[in-house]
Amino acid sequence: MGASSEVIKDGKREVVMVGNHLAALAAVDSGCMFFGGYPITPSTEVMEAISDFLPEVGGTCIQMEDEIAGIAVAIGASMSGVRAMTATSGPGISLKAENLGLAQMAEVPLVVVDVMRGGPSTGLPTRVSQGDISQAKTPSHGDYKSIALCAGTLAECYTETVRAFNLADRFMQPVFVLLDATLGLMHAKAVLPTIEEVKAGIVPRKTFDGAPEDYRPYGVEQDEAAVLNPMFQGYRYHFTGLHHDAKGFPTEEIETCRKLIDRLFRKVDEHLDEIELNEEFMMDDADICIIGYGSAALAVKEAVMRLREQGIKAGMFRPITVWPSPERRMHEIGQQFKNILSVELNMGQYLDEIQRSTGRLDIEKLIKVNGRPFSPQDIIDKVKEVF
Repeated sequence: MGASSEVIKDGKREVVMVGNHLAALAAVDSGCMFFGGYPITPSTEVMEAISDFLPEVGGTCIQMEDEIAGIAVAIGASMSGVRAMTATSGPGISLKAENLGLAQMAEVPLVVVDVMRGGPSTGLPTRVSQGDISQAKTPSHGDYKSIALCAGTLAECYTETVRAFNLADRFMQPVFVLLDATLGLMHAKAVLPTIEEVKAGIVPRKTFDGAPEDYRPYGVEQDEAAVLNPMFQGYRYHFTGLHHDAKGFPTEEIETCRKLIDRLFRKVDEHLDEIELNEEFMMDDADICIIGYGSAALAVKEAVMRLREQGIKAGMFRPITVWPSPERRMHEIGQQFKNILSVELNMGQYLDEIQRSTGRLDIEKLIKVNGRPFSPQDIIDKVKEVF
């Protein structure tokens, strides 16, 4: 749909698109029927593309008056039972924060594409950054477990958006897809799964089909997500951002409140095998581990290959699911490797998590916050300097 130069080769689609358009295409291929948002650099192309794609399948795209309204209408659409998405960048996430908290508490599935830029405030709107990593972990106040996926290739702008919709419906909460200006605006070939493969992998929301008087949307097992039937289909429940009971009505009862927040954690923490995804590149015989994610990992991978040509055995670990972090695997890496380098286009927002997971404070770092990407040589020079 809408893909330029699309061909089928070896059972896969080959398309030439920019990353932001790929995220929009993935949404529609995944069954998204509603988009609400507001233009902001460098994510505007997501809305531009999906405004063309959605009407072709009977869906709706609305440009609202601001970022707050953009996520509010997307939440409302999701409550009606359809898959919904919004897209923005860091300042937009700041504005959406309150409603992101509402979606976490009420357990409303939503996909949020965040094309990262520098900050704080207006920052560097037209330059690359990975400035929203910390924000994606706790985009709103309170206690909950965020799910955030970070694309590292053009193809992953598509596949991680597909995965985000399935995770959102499985865990009934907002799921972030983190891109950045490099990936979001990169125009090149991407190899994608077929639409048939995408549709075969769709994970539908759970629904309750018993007697309406027996319906308890939040009365589920302690490690499971709420079961919210679509609005206007005969099942009644209360929708609120307050602490609530099994039917959604506000409560301050001590044990009910404790169990609610505990469940928001456990529904994620006890199913990490369904959420975590990482890439390991040339790690088997490596002496040096370089940890990078997103578009920065493209330079890391090239640096690893060049270092090996020079006789230096480097490898790359790339978290694709950044939140929840792959803490167990990073702990193993901390035990396995003496020399570890973290590479980030920020001041070290993920370094804190690497240090916590590995239990080490001697992790070297390479950072850049001037809006320019890393070159492989930047990484090679740093490896030779510190190791």
